[in-house]
Amino acid sequence: MAKRAALLSVFVLLLLPCTALAQGYPQRRQVNQFPVDDPVIKAIWDEGMDHSQIYNLAQTLADSIGPRLPGSPQFDAGAAWALKLFDSWGIEGRKDEYGTWKAWERGPTHVDLIAPRVRSLDGIMQAWSAGTNGPVTGEAVVVPPISSPAELDAFLETVKGKFVLLTIAEPTCRPAADWEEWATPASLEKMQALQAENRTRSRQRFEDIGLDQNETIRRFEAAGVAGILSGAWTGNWGATRVMAARNQVAPNIVMGCEDYGLVYRLAENGQGPMLRVDAQAKDLGTAPTYNIIGEIRGTELPDQYVILSAHFDSWDSGSGATDNNSGTVTMLEAARILRQAYPHPKRTILVGLWNGEEEGLNGSRAFVADHPDIVANVQALFNQDNGTGRVVNISMQGLTGVAGFMGEWMTAIPTQISQEIRLQIPGTPGTGGSDYSSFVCASVPAFSLSSLSWSYRQTYHNPTDTFDKVIIDDIMNNATLTAMLTYLASEEPERLPRDQRVMGINARTGEPGAWPQCRAPARNDSEYFIR
Repeated sequence: MAKRAALLSVFVLLLLPCTALAQGYPQRRQVNQFPVDDPVIKAIWDEGMDHSQIYNLAQTLADSIGPRLPGSPQFDAGAAWALKLFDSWGIEGRKDEYGTWKAWERGPTHVDLIAPRVRSLDGIMQAWSAGTNGPVTGEAVVVPPISSPAELDAFLETVKGKFVLLTIAEPTCRPAADWEEWATPASLEKMQALQAENRTRSRQRFEDIGLDQNETIRRFEAAGVAGILSGAWTGNWGATRVMAARNQVAPNIVMGCEDYGLVYRLAENGQGPMLRVDAQAKDLGTAPTYNIIGEIRGTELPDQYVILSAHFDSWDSGSGATDNNSGTVTMLEAARILRQAYPHPKRTILVGLWNGEEEGLNGSRAFVADHPDIVANVQALFNQDNGTGRVVNISMQGLTGVAGFMGEWMTAIPTQISQEIRLQIPGTPGTGGSDYSSFVCASVPAFSLSSLSWSYRQTYHNPTDTFDKVIIDDIMNNATLTAMLTYLASEEPERLPRDQRVMGINARTGEPGAWPQCRAPARNDSEYFIR
């Protein structure tokens, strides 16, 4: 009955922040002067806010270890660091292997314009790209309009030893906000129309060729190109999206918006751009791929679990600082806090630092597939993976019986934290996006701790995702919140229910909606690259 009463109260939070239910501490300088109902909550608050290790953890992971591409020596170095931390905190740590992956190490990428003038250019290899065997010099050429296989074959006969500019250059590298603030209405409309036209041309060109982009790249490689160049602008100053290369022989390099535009215009206008490219990479064969697991064994219900969840891997053009250094150190710090403030949990606490999230949630999907005994007995899972801001939203993921529990837990969490948070009740089950959805499909009470944006879409997956973007105070907040939720879920007398909401009609298909099905992971890079 208590949970039902809490459920009725917490439905108010669909539109209101948790202040309505929360009771908490005053400001930090006064916290020790106030009575505290739960000594463990107070101990978590003191450890998380007054003895935080967030700065040290985040700085070391971002700056010293750096990005953690699956299969790379940097991922292994990061894993060794995390396991050493677990050991120093008295937490059992282990690797949980689930497959193999291409073992590849990035070296320096240098792209220089040497004619018609000299300029060092902003360019970096896509992940897992082939490199060059020393510096390579060649002309840069654009892909002309092609409307038949015969025209493609004719162009392929001309590209040997040249750098092919695969994508259409942006007409402007100013962010949209600049145009909206400074341009005349006519000028803004003209630029927006040109950008829309370019997007249409970019999609249409591969349809006209009759091949997808991956197959087109393979045809260019077979024709002996010196390299494939492209632009992948995020819309923000200096930010270029770096993803996976699909080539096998020639380097695949993504360039900054301004410099790609420079080379493209020179080529388009017949002004003879010549490039010198030195792209270094090591193909190290294949290596085991694995998740990193930490465990604090439960004392009363050791075969039931609360999971701290974040993906450890990252794309490797920046430092992976907001995607997902932030989530990783949130969970590491929460585990450290719990070891200090709640060393003998009722249920077993697992820390899941997943691999391969960026390639399709592979690590967490493999864990769900490989450990059905654990999945069936998860009390709750808390995942963080949408940037460095403080948590402001938690969805019930379409599980109709969990809101009462979450609402009751929120009453025990300090107002400084809980007043920021809105609960979505009942919410809808996540179908992708991050690792919580690997568990939601199995009806696990898996909560995404969704945070403020802090321009996340402008920094993730690109070279600007660096330590300076990390908001230390917000991650301190998140780690403290996560530790408190984990403690409360562990001590909860009841098991959280897994009742699913009735899904409505799919607006796109007109068919009744269905709970998402769990998907198989890619257990090796070959499975990933053919998807």
